[in-house]
Amino acid sequence: MPRRLPDKPRHVRPRRFQKREKTYSPIPFQGAPVKIGEEIEVVIDDIGSRGDGVTRIQSYLIFVPKAKVGERLKVKIVNTGRKFALAEKIE
Repeated sequence: MPRRLPDKPRHVRPRRFQKREKTYSPIPFQGAPVKIGEEIEVVIDDIGSRGDGVTRIQSYLIFVPKAKVGERLKVKIVNTGRKFALAEKIE
């Protein structure tokens, strides 16, 4: 006797509407994990659309101009926002 296949669930999201990996979402009144003027050591993970190096701290993006992938740098935070920060290299 053949096995009976289970019924299909009725409400299945198409693949294009599936939820994506969680990224940094600012909770109200929660500050960024970095502060302006803070000096930190980072490793550049990726390159942004404008050619800047990108690194992450707790899924919070930090853009470093004129940086290459794989570089280990000491950077100073220049500006912060809700979703990302800008930093500059320290020589």
